[in-house]
Amino acid sequence: MEHGERVVRVVVEGVEFEAALTVRSDTGLLALHGAGEGGTAELAREVAARTGASALVFTQPSGPPVHIPSHRMAAAPCEALRQFLAHVSLTVSLHGHVRPDAPRSIFLGGANRAAARVLGRRLALLAPSFDTVTDLELIPDGLRGLGPRNPVNLTRAGGVQVELPPAARTARPQKVPGVPETPPRAVADALTAGVAELAAGGFG
Repeated sequence: MEHGERVVRVVVEGVEFEAALTVRSDTGLLALHGAGEGGTAELAREVAARTGASALVFTQPSGPPVHIPSHRMAAAPCEALRQFLAHVSLTVSLHGHVRPDAPRSIFLGGANRAAARVLGRRLALLAPSFDTVTDLELIPDGLRGLGPRNPVNLTRAGGVQVELPPAARTARPQKVPGVPETPPRAVADALTAGVAELAAGGFG
């Protein structure tokens, strides 16, 4: 059953966010830092719409973007996040990284390693200009997304934390306030194909 997008205001550690929730299937796209990690909000909404997945996107209505770590976002009293985690079985959580030594690397962390490999295969096939990394030992510690309080790991089947460099999520070097990002078509298509496979039960 599909519910239209519902936007609510939530305050986390004194910062006001807008949380936009769309309930569809039990596969979910999550963008916790849509304001500061440009392109992740747009990718989450697009991939969810194209695959019939649920989506929860956090943005900030005003002020400079504030980055609150994922586990602290989960600790906030946010009804939209609670509903998302209760409805969704498998989460694909989109994040942005700016590692200067890995400008073309897409890191796939999170507790569901089978699902990470599915997304990795699709990204390697459909977005070959990027280096897709699924081996946890090759993913920087801070990008592995394995914390037990990280929302990506709080759904029934866990999930995949997708860490995207700027080139994989936006066509602009700097964020323009009020103007949506335009993620590369190859990345959007690869994530769409991977999420569709996961939704069909392709965890192996």
